[in-house]
Amino acid sequence: MVDRRVVLQATGVVAVGGLIAACSNGAGSGATSSQAGASASGESVTLASVADIPVGGGIVNEEVAVVVTQPTSGSIKGFTAVCPHQGCLVSTVVDNEIICPCHGSKFSAEDGAVIVGPATQGLAAADVAVQGDSVVLR
Repeated sequence: MVDRRVVLQATGVVAVGGLIAACSNGAGSGATSSQAGASASGESVTLASVADIPVGGGIVNEEVAVVVTQPTSGSIKGFTAVCPHQGCLVSTVVDNEIICPCHGSKFSAEDGAVIVGPATQGLAAADVAVQGDSVVLR
């Protein structure tokens, strides 16, 4: 017979492990851990190719917690990907709205302002620039 405490502990370990795995996706994010560290040292970090950022959409780089948008053709913007409501990472950019999956907050892809709460503060700007055909975090 298995002790109830052992079952509960094992279930908790599996749940936490699953949560960590779901929150970290290194595949295809465009930056490596060493690149993320480079940003702190003053070097640029490549976030994405300009061609990968759809007009009216964007990409979320989870490793450096930055969302890059292209609200209009040729206009590249960057913001922190951390929702100010409770610290979740935003997940997608659709129809010029940056969407937080945790509680439904939506932010403007143009300036990071709150469109729909519960967040009461917008997303902070990130220092991004286009260098050649890449978007970099400076």
